[in-house]
Amino acid sequence: MPLWVHALVAVAGYLLGSVPTGYLVAKARGVDIRRVGSGNIGATNALRVLGKPLGILVLVVDALKGALACGGLPRLAAALGAGPAAPAMDAGGVAITAGVAVILGHNYTCWLGFRGGKGIATSAGVLLVLMPWVVLVVFGVWVLVLAVGRWVSLASISAAVALPVVIVSFGHPPVILVLGLFLSAMALYRHRSNIQRLLAGTEPRLGQATRRKEAGVPDQVRRDGSSSA
Repeated sequence: MPLWVHALVAVAGYLLGSVPTGYLVAKARGVDIRRVGSGNIGATNALRVLGKPLGILVLVVDALKGALACGGLPRLAAALGAGPAAPAMDAGGVAITAGVAVILGHNYTCWLGFRGGKGIATSAGVLLVLMPWVVLVVFGVWVLVLAVGRWVSLASISAAVALPVVIVSFGHPPVILVLGLFLSAMALYRHRSNIQRLLAGTEPRLGQATRRKEAGVPDQVRRDGSSSA
């Protein structure tokens, strides 16, 4: 497809990913999620601060951003660019463009000074469209590590490390492996503070509320979040 089509998909994917779901949901409850819990706008901190129902809502919407970008934008690109006869590999290239862009939008949203989430849920949405069986295996790694250690961050880090290995084991083409390496590297980079806390033994486990940045949290919100991840 023409370069301008990839550019259009990249811009659209970024803007879709940049919608700060966790920030908006928390703001509706009168909370600036950037100032409570870990200060992150992603689903894990939303679970901790807002409780399970709203935290799960943030998780689902963030994942849908990735799925919509990879599932919908290539179809739009086909209509605008090469039409329905576009080669499958070229269409896949547009999906990868959309996937990278939507994750960058989520992680570095322009609406909040280019500070966003860590991209795990959005990456899962991307992978669910492009390689669902890989997602199933990587999710199994995530669940296993979480069950053993009860650290959401460690489970996400382990899943990120496992992702390229699983992609290779399924025999996906090199372009998909490059995408997997990008997603893995991005997830590890965005979890660098969690890695430091894990090494220092200060990372909160599942169900353990963090005391960091709690000032200004309404009592009801803090009570709801104290029993969440």
